[in-house]
Amino acid sequence: MSEPYVFLPDLAAPVDLPPNGILSRTVYTDEKSKVILFHFSPGQELSAHTAPFPATIYLVRGEAKLKLGADEMDASAGAFAYMTPNLEHGIKAQTEVVMLLTMLKAAR
Repeated sequence: MSEPYVFLPDLAAPVDLPPNGILSRTVYTDEKSKVILFHFSPGQELSAHTAPFPATIYLVRGEAKLKLGADEMDASAGAFAYMTPNLEHGIKAQTEVVMLLTMLKAAR
């Protein structure tokens, strides 16, 4: 990264989201971490999967069903989750959702 910081003034700012789609944008990446901002249309989902490193999820806007391991829970704006490596996880948007995902690659 050539800049000394990343500043996003409003993670919840509206985007042109297709009626049945998911938009993702990498807002930062280096050898230690990767931060991705997701926008989900209602009903869209990332099916259950695993990752080889720890990660966090922060729900910026909306309501979703969140799967963490064997548990499934309702999550809304302000919800946060930390996931250990290889934890099965997934998300299904109930409303339009904005989610910030941070992958901690150096923590493997």
